[in-house]
Amino acid sequence: MTLTDERGSTPSTAPAPRALVDAVETVLLGKRRQVELAVAALLSGSHLMLEDEPGVGKTVLATALSRLMSGRFTRLQGSPDLLPSDIVGVNTFNTEKGTWEFHHGPIFTNVLLFDELNRSTPRAQSALLEGMAERQTSVDGRTYRLPEPFFVVATQNPMDHAGTFPLVEGQRDRFDVAVSLGLPSRDVERSLLQGTGGRNAADHLQPLLDADNFAALRASIGSFHVAEPVLEYVLDVIGAVRGTGQGNQVLSTRATQSLLAVARSMAALRERTYVVPEDIADVAPFVLAHRARPHEALPVAAAWVREIVGSVAAPAPGN
Repeated sequence: MTLTDERGSTPSTAPAPRALVDAVETVLLGKRRQVELAVAALLSGSHLMLEDEPGVGKTVLATALSRLMSGRFTRLQGSPDLLPSDIVGVNTFNTEKGTWEFHHGPIFTNVLLFDELNRSTPRAQSALLEGMAERQTSVDGRTYRLPEPFFVVATQNPMDHAGTFPLVEGQRDRFDVAVSLGLPSRDVERSLLQGTGGRNAADHLQPLLDADNFAALRASIGSFHVAEPVLEYVLDVIGAVRGTGQGNQVLSTRATQSLLAVARSMAALRERTYVVPEDIADVAPFVLAHRARPHEALPVAAAWVREIVGSVAAPAPGN
């Protein structure tokens, strides 16, 4: 695939981001919009939250994303008895050697699927905070680097379900994108009943990216051009959501950075090497809603953000 460059420089050659979307869509049928957002999170070096009712394909999507990259994949199941040491690892004493040895936990991976994250307690959830933000984790005063790439995709059930614990604000803020899938259409359910797509298809996906070309693709997207008026538009959108005074949580600077990073990835999916205001408006509900209104259902919070973004004047084309 060739990306068009607004500034007229030589187009770059990279693995086609759309090919990633096409591959995942063979697994999660009829949800291209959600798949695009999930792939955009992956390509921006972000982390992804999938929030919805059980049984609508959250884990299938997460598994499909993990199959796109070669490397180590680990799955964790959230539960109330999960401990931080079950995630990051633990030091044990080797009686034969007379030394302490660190046993790496499942966080030491390239893709971590944390299924039903909010069924684990805030104490366990906190074990992810350092790793998601800084790509490292600390145990007993010693810091260990995590592998690169490191991508967390977590699923969570609606908060009114039994046995769930709300994510603390800092934990939610580390998920750059939050997506709700919703029920599939009748035609899609028919296809699933006939054996097309779904979990079996996810198990047969082949990796499309290794660590090196994934890193190159991420670096390329991170350098996409952002004109000054578009940058101002990002700040206008953030300011508008903050300025309503109706959010439960003030948007952080990390949210501002995430908005631009994910918009760059969306530009790549649309075969451009520059960001336009439509990219910002397109991803804003999925980057900001779970942060600004963490106690509301994700679709409701996203609709609220979308309405605010629609009231913000976008720069004219070419400015």
